Amino acid sequence: MTQAIQIGRLLRAGTSGFVVGCRVTQLDSPSFGALVKAPAGAGYDIFGLIYDIHVDDDGLVRQLVTAEGVDESVINDNRLNRNVPLEMSVLAVGYRQGGQIYHLLPPRPPLSLDVILLCDPDELRRFTSAGRFGYFRHVLRAQDLPVGEVLAAHVQQAQRAHTAAGDPGWASRATQELITLLRDDYPTLMQVLGALSDMAAGEAVASGAAGIL
Repeated sequence: MTQAIQIGRLLRAGTSGFVVGCRVTQLDSPSFGALVKAPAGAGYDIFGLIYDIHVDDDGLVRQLVTAEGVDESVINDNRLNRNVPLEMSVLAVGYRQGGQIYHLLPPRPPLSLDVILLCDPDELRRFTSAGRFGYFRHVLRAQDLPVGEVLAAHVQQAQRAHTAAGDPGWASRATQELITLLRDDYPTLMQVLGALSDMAAGEAVASGAAGIL
């Protein structure tokens, strides 16, 4: 297994999700749709999907944006040494307790300043293989999320991990499950399938969606 990558620390949290703060220099590791975890001690880990990454502005940034002829070194210094953190919003999709993975909302949220880690491919495979895609319902029922894009980014990353481990059919099974879950919500289904078809997993998605399109 690869060593876990720390991507930031918890700013605030609730049962359904949490917000992580990190520095610009840490932004190369996490990405939209990535699976992350918050180790809460005693064998209890909370898993979530990144659904938003944004950079807050401040007074200095506003001045630099409107200034003319700003030296590149000043811009780089501001980007790398800012005290204002980048923020990543994470949707809770499950937890692990006693070695068992559950695709349920966690019994309790992580605490402020807890370390947040990026899940490696092995852990991504274990989480997405546990149960029968139960964590999809957390994404589908979430409001104010770009559901199709979050699922597409997640499926693409998970498909790479499963293909590397000799399971290229994972994305097709995932797509079939999404079709089943959204059979009574055709607009959302088309949105999700449209986003999936634009991702690298398009071939697996096409075979999974053939029965409905």
